[in-house]
Amino acid sequence: MMKQEERTVCFDDELGIEAYKFNGIMQKFPNHFHEYYVIGFIESGKRHLSCKNREYTIGPGDILLFNPRDNHTCNQIDGKTLDYRCINIKPEVMRAIVYEITGKNYLPKFSQNVAYKSEQVQILKELHQMLLEQRTDLAKQETFYFLIAQLLATYTEAIKAEINNVSEDIQRVCTYIEVNFTTLITLGDLSKVAGLNKYTLLRSFTKERGITPYQYLETIRVNYAKRLLEQGVEPIEAAGKAGFTDQSHFTKFFKNFIGTTPKQYQNIFADKDK
Repeated sequence: MMKQEERTVCFDDELGIEAYKFNGIMQKFPNHFHEYYVIGFIESGKRHLSCKNREYTIGPGDILLFNPRDNHTCNQIDGKTLDYRCINIKPEVMRAIVYEITGKNYLPKFSQNVAYKSEQVQILKELHQMLLEQRTDLAKQETFYFLIAQLLATYTEAIKAEINNVSEDIQRVCTYIEVNFTTLITLGDLSKVAGLNKYTLLRSFTKERGITPYQYLETIRVNYAKRLLEQGVEPIEAAGKAGFTDQSHFTKFFKNFIGTTPKQYQNIFADKDK
């Protein structure tokens, strides 16, 4: 008998981070990215993960480490449901805690997306449970700092100038999408911006970014709508402001990328104000 699906999301005001708990899900997550860091682990089940054109098989004991804009997709491979947990950390929150830990003002970059059988999985589990319990004690704060310090020491590279592997024409397309995502964008528009024919643009963009132009556009829209929902904007209004043509289209993409419906996500922040 398949276990009942459970999706829980909570926001910790004290630390400024989110915690997700997904139990009994079979959902395939399409190719997408987030504007924040994701640190996650699998409680049970196995998944095939594709991240930045690399393939992984992940399971219990492994830690997932996604930098902002690391595109990824995953699906179940063992026919069983997935129990998944993660914490999400916005760049400004990560920068602040990294400064406290290292004394240096920078955004870290995880050098690997999967840490197999990581020693840090236990402390991550402990922190995640404290977040779900909405603990406000010293233990939660201490565990968060120790976790980030260990991850920085083990899975990030030394500070260095980041090399941009995206060509100028594809970068122009990314910028165009990021500026005009609320409007109707066609392949012809992007072709003109890049100075490439349509097929060459699609092939080059997907090769360099690891995600298609359409997936890039929809991810930008979902992430913008997510911020609006956090501010109390109603889902139907957030959909229009983010460039979605109708509510059902918005709800489908939001749940595919985030794992909850727009209303469920908005309610997390509405409950905080009560």
